[in-house]
Amino acid sequence: MAFAGVEKSITLLHGSQGCSTYIRRYMISHYKEPIDIASSNFSEQAVIFGGGENFRTALENVIVQYQPKFVGVATTCLAETIGDDMNGFLKEFRKTYSDCELPQIVNVSTPSYAGTEAEGFYGTIVAMVDQMARPGDIGYNRINIIPGMVSPADIRNLRVAAEDFGLKPTILPDYSETLDGQTWQKYSKIPPGGTKIQEIVETGSAAASIEFCQTFGDDFSAAKMLHDRFDVAAHRMSMPIGIKNCDKFFSTLEEVSGNKMPQKYHDQRGRLLDSYIDAHKYVSGKRAIVYGQPELVLSMAEFLLEIGIVPVICATGATKTNLESVLSESIGEAMSKVKVIEKTDFLDIHEYAEELKPDFIIGNSKGYTLSRKLNIPLVRVGFPIHDRIGGARIEHLLYEGTQSLFDRVTNTLIEAKQANSEVGYTYM
Repeated sequence: MAFAGVEKSITLLHGSQGCSTYIRRYMISHYKEPIDIASSNFSEQAVIFGGGENFRTALENVIVQYQPKFVGVATTCLAETIGDDMNGFLKEFRKTYSDCELPQIVNVSTPSYAGTEAEGFYGTIVAMVDQMARPGDIGYNRINIIPGMVSPADIRNLRVAAEDFGLKPTILPDYSETLDGQTWQKYSKIPPGGTKIQEIVETGSAAASIEFCQTFGDDFSAAKMLHDRFDVAAHRMSMPIGIKNCDKFFSTLEEVSGNKMPQKYHDQRGRLLDSYIDAHKYVSGKRAIVYGQPELVLSMAEFLLEIGIVPVICATGATKTNLESVLSESIGEAMSKVKVIEKTDFLDIHEYAEELKPDFIIGNSKGYTLSRKLNIPLVRVGFPIHDRIGGARIEHLLYEGTQSLFDRVTNTLIEAKQANSEVGYTYM
């Protein structure tokens, strides 16, 4: 997903064919777009003698067949377990083809036993910045936005917001078109769109970076790396979901740009606040389970508390996070009502849920089985959404994204109450 947000890119997984087949199908089910992921196609011989020859052949084929500007190389469990030297392989490849114009190649270590998709995603962004960013003259109207695992619709809205402040944003990664594109008259092996190669190089000379990354440490923060290497101001914050977090995001845009927030965002904020007042009787005191990648869980929990809903369980499969401490610092005394579970799965969540009696759950479509067992509704957010259409167009961020989310949460609770009523109210 991260590599798909780069212009004219193709991803190559170094490992067995099944790894690329699985994740390709997984992503297609959510985005409903054609997605190619290449494989070095390990065999028994590669496992014994190393995958260097397989990797070289795969990289040659990808370059010839796709003619990409960018190749993202990610490792799999098998390649990491046998100890393949990816840096050495790439050094030898570049030496062999030193007289050719090669695409930009970035490699990242992503064996699945080292973490979840969230660690892999943020680690990939760091790898791109590490291997590509260069210093330069500071562009005072240029800003890096590193949004994390958000929807293509959210990315488009973030770009518009930054431009409305007179800024020139580099969004890394930008899969707003590559994973949510238009109908083609002619098939293209690589879809149009994505962050331009030169834009990634120039992230080292932006005025500032805004990164939605609080639960992961510095090793997973591209903004921290850009600050340490190139003195690019780093603003790390929660995803702008809810009035409080949106206010912080827009105030940061004001600070970086020197411009006041346009009136349209004041209007959106006012309508959102008014809707909170209108619907408080439907949401106040309700209890929810929130699960998914940790940055989304953190921001969703903060939003739910803002509207009067208690996130009694905040769960993530990720293992290297500061979710509990960051959330505790954010919400203070309300933390006594919240249970944070890391490195977990739905079996664990189910055990706690039976005791805590939530009214609904909020997360990706993998929680549907849990919602059936508990006989409570599921509000689908994040990635993946396999059982509904439009997962790529779900809006979560900024005032209007929060408005859409708030309406869905409220209407889900109203619908559940209506469906469970013996009377069959038509007014709620």
